[in-house]
Amino acid sequence: MTDKRNLLLLFEHPTEPVFMDKGGNGTMFQVPDSYVTNRYNSICKKIQGRVSVGEKNHISVKEIPVPDISYPMTLGRSDEFSLFLKSHRQKAAHLIEIFTKMPSVEDLQSVAVYARDRVNPVMFNYALSVALLHRPDTKDLDLPSFSQTFPDRFIDSKVLRNMREESFVVQGLEARIPTVISVNYTASDLEVEHRLWYFREDLGVNLHHWHWHLVYPIEANDRSIVDKDRRGELFYYMHQQIVARYNAERLSNHMARVQAFNNLDEPIAEGYFPKMNSLVASRDYPPRFDNTRLRDIDRPVNELKVGIDDMKRWRDRIYEAIHQGYVLDMNNERVILDDVKGIDILGNIIEASELTINSKLYGDLHNKGHMLIAFSHDPSNKHLESAGVMGDSSTAMRDPVFYKWHAFIDNLFQEHKRLLPAYTEEYLSFPGIRVQSINVESQGQTNRLTTFWQESDVDMSRGLDFLPRGNVFARFTHLQHNPFTYTIDVENSSKDTRNGYVRIFLAPKLDDRNGIMSLAEQRLMMVELDKFVVTMTPGTNTFTRNSTESSVTIPFERTFRNLDSNTAPENSTEELINFFCGCGWPNHMLVPKGRPEGLSFELFVMISNYDDDRVLQDDQALECGCSDAASYCGLRDRLYPDRKSMGYPFDREPRRGAEFLENFLTPNMSTVEVTITHDNRIEKLPEVVNSC
Repeated sequence: MTDKRNLLLLFEHPTEPVFMDKGGNGTMFQVPDSYVTNRYNSICKKIQGRVSVGEKNHISVKEIPVPDISYPMTLGRSDEFSLFLKSHRQKAAHLIEIFTKMPSVEDLQSVAVYARDRVNPVMFNYALSVALLHRPDTKDLDLPSFSQTFPDRFIDSKVLRNMREESFVVQGLEARIPTVISVNYTASDLEVEHRLWYFREDLGVNLHHWHWHLVYPIEANDRSIVDKDRRGELFYYMHQQIVARYNAERLSNHMARVQAFNNLDEPIAEGYFPKMNSLVASRDYPPRFDNTRLRDIDRPVNELKVGIDDMKRWRDRIYEAIHQGYVLDMNNERVILDDVKGIDILGNIIEASELTINSKLYGDLHNKGHMLIAFSHDPSNKHLESAGVMGDSSTAMRDPVFYKWHAFIDNLFQEHKRLLPAYTEEYLSFPGIRVQSINVESQGQTNRLTTFWQESDVDMSRGLDFLPRGNVFARFTHLQHNPFTYTIDVENSSKDTRNGYVRIFLAPKLDDRNGIMSLAEQRLMMVELDKFVVTMTPGTNTFTRNSTESSVTIPFERTFRNLDSNTAPENSTEELINFFCGCGWPNHMLVPKGRPEGLSFELFVMISNYDDDRVLQDDQALECGCSDAASYCGLRDRLYPDRKSMGYPFDREPRRGAEFLENFLTPNMSTVEVTITHDNRIEKLPEVVNSC
């Protein structure tokens, strides 16, 4: 039988022919002659003989009649693939359908080997990743990190050139040293927005955005791949949390909260110069200059035509639907935007996923907005320029305008939330349960957290083609914090054991003018840190929880990891349950940076009645390996594990009389002031010393 893990080798060296060696040990696919492209048909065997290390490393590929892939092939091999373009999504959906319908892993391997050298490399990576995540026989595979197969999305072109030189010149693997990525390669300190380089250009932050769209594709011919539980609401909540986190970082750097890009006629004040080169297109990602104005896009080569007026009509129709309390489906029937399903319906409309209720009426607001910005430098293709970083889900979060755009998108959702009735004090309460105290312990300090800079290495050799094999590391500097522990004392005054859902949020205490924030403002800056279940016996209960257990984040090792060194023993229990799913906020970015002098935050803890919040899954016995970051990513193949609205209890306007957070509290809630201090030091990795 075909070892399904061989499929993962198809991700390596993506622009190199499939018959070249993979896996770092000379492993090769024995490709049928009919599968080899015309360019290499006559020399394939000769090339393989040159680098072969023995037949034991050969993977036999069965020759089968392959499905027609001419439609996906209409996207050129050197074109840039974008999930925000409908034509690209449709081509990818065609490929996903082919991959998911193959009757066996062996047949999937055959058709994937055939397609790999014929379709766009990034589209191939996306389509095969989605298929592997959704096929019952492959969904337990440890997908390689996108940063390791396409390093050009995460490092600047100078670093890429240095890595090539290091690999080519230094043949002895033990002598290779990491290429250090400068923290100032996209801008200088003269650019105020560059204070947030560590957030926007963070490896884990951008990987999270890419991987979320793998788990939640916008389009697929098999509707079940897209139609996941509360998908539209999750689109809203995940991006709302990104904006909230970004605003906390802005306050940490003495900057005002991000201003929504509400007026499409105004210029974009902030420019962005990515300094990155696409390995697929072999050209630089184009910059956007300061004060660039959006213009109508008409680019037949990208099958894209959208005007500013189109965007305004879609925006106005969505606002009108929100204020009327219903949307119109394709049959002109009303669908009520209630307080349960309304946000989910709006999420699918605004993102314009395949689940949108009426694409003709409400358009493609979110995705086309990305493309309007991405092509603002060359809207008519007059200069034959490719899209900027806003056109790619793996690079979009690098650009300051991403947050302005998503603040605008979030305003639409918040308008719907604003019209819902506020939660009453009775609804928020949990009779008999009182949170007595909260403490946060870190490095011997109480209610004080410390952040600092840390260096970490990532092996990017799997994405570098036509080079001597072996590890080639890039060294990133990123934000990190000391681990911490919550200690929560809870009194259960009832006579019965009760189950509770602990909800932990964090928000700045003061606004950008150093005034105490009203709850109406502060709720939009509440960042979810964790959510977990507790059992409370009668009397006083004490619960502790480590920051590394967060329901929002994935472990540090899943962002900065070596695939080889993090592989569990074959067929071990660890291998079966510890899938590297990749979807989740990076743990090193769990808390904001804070300030050298300290910045005050309010840590909020609520314990709600888990009997009311519990979601009965179809199969309670099913162990899900992708549950680490359930708050942002849900549970694979299961219902979202919380009956309450995402962001509860801060997803609606506060009730009358709850002007500030302290007025909002019920006995089952409590807050504590936490100070986050930034220690401006770098925790360096050991230097590698080599001599001639």
